[in-house]
Amino acid sequence: MMGRSIRRAERSMSKTYLPYDPDQQLLLPAALQEWLPPDHLAYFISDVVDQLDLSAITARYEEERRGGPPYHPRMMVKVLLYGYCNGVASSRRIARRLHEDIAFRVLAANNTPDFRTISDFRKDHLEALGELFLQVLELC
Repeated sequence: MMGRSIRRAERSMSKTYLPYDPDQQLLLPAALQEWLPPDHLAYFISDVVDQLDLSAITARYEEERRGGPPYHPRMMVKVLLYGYCNGVASSRRIARRLHEDIAFRVLAANNTPDFRTISDFRKDHLEALGELFLQVLELC
């Protein structure tokens, strides 16, 4: 009821504003990549990680036969590396950013692993992640 009276009052005003409708539904799914400039750090991180040899990480998953499918290691590395580059190292903060930050969402392809998954990935692959940083330095 209150919303209608506000809308009537807005129509009676003489000033014209750009359309604003927080409840507006998108007609097509949003392409998150369109919300970042083409020279954004997230794309650079993505390109670098795509060139890295992740076999030390993926080998562990090839041997594992129990449980559900894991998040893609390449996505997890991109999210961790981008977090480190932006001073976000906490698993809980990264998990929060995966919901709130467009760049994190682009890198994760809208996946949202929880903080335990991020923390476990980091712990399980600590040595391999250290070697990946050496690969990054070699690429640079």
